[in-house]
Amino acid sequence: MLIGNDIGRAVEIVKNGGVIAYPTETVYGVGALATDVGAIRRVYEVKGRPLSQPLSIAVSCMDMLKSVARVECEDFILKFLPGPVTVILKKKKTLPDILTAGSKYVGIRWPDHHMALTLINMSGPIVSTSANRHGEKDPVTADEVTIPVDYVLDGGPCRYSAPSTVVNLHECTIARKGVLYEEVRRYLYGCGCATED
Repeated sequence: MLIGNDIGRAVEIVKNGGVIAYPTETVYGVGALATDVGAIRRVYEVKGRPLSQPLSIAVSCMDMLKSVARVECEDFILKFLPGPVTVILKKKKTLPDILTAGSKYVGIRWPDHHMALTLINMSGPIVSTSANRHGEKDPVTADEVTIPVDYVLDGGPCRYSAPSTVVNLHECTIARKGVLYEEVRRYLYGCGCATED
């Protein structure tokens, strides 16, 4: 498996329907165009992930986020993103149903990592799910990525080396505890609307 730090090469692979692994501040993710059904299907295959379990996506700016989802609680998004938090929002029709396992909602990451942001700026929204076999340990360095992708973009060790906190902004619930969980919880409870699944 080819590992390198050539962002241009990673972008070219993604734009041509390929699948890569890329660094974020949390863990290494699997990247493929979020609008390419064939590439999304391959992400499921390399991870061994059931098609019944939705995938998140990654964006690099608010305009890109608004192009794929209906924004709710924009104050929360502006406070915590870019950062190690995944927000669940109602998806727009630009995203195929296979990505979300038929759900009308999508998880969105806006990573705080310069290589990831450059990649996404150049390619457009990409899939964002951990670069491991389903149920196995999340990779936090390029060398720990063992699934069969076309290229591993090496950005060094992940800053947090732990998954993101997932927040459903439509229901104002914390769906998964992860990085910045306590900060997110305090913010949502301060608004008087948060509960936990």
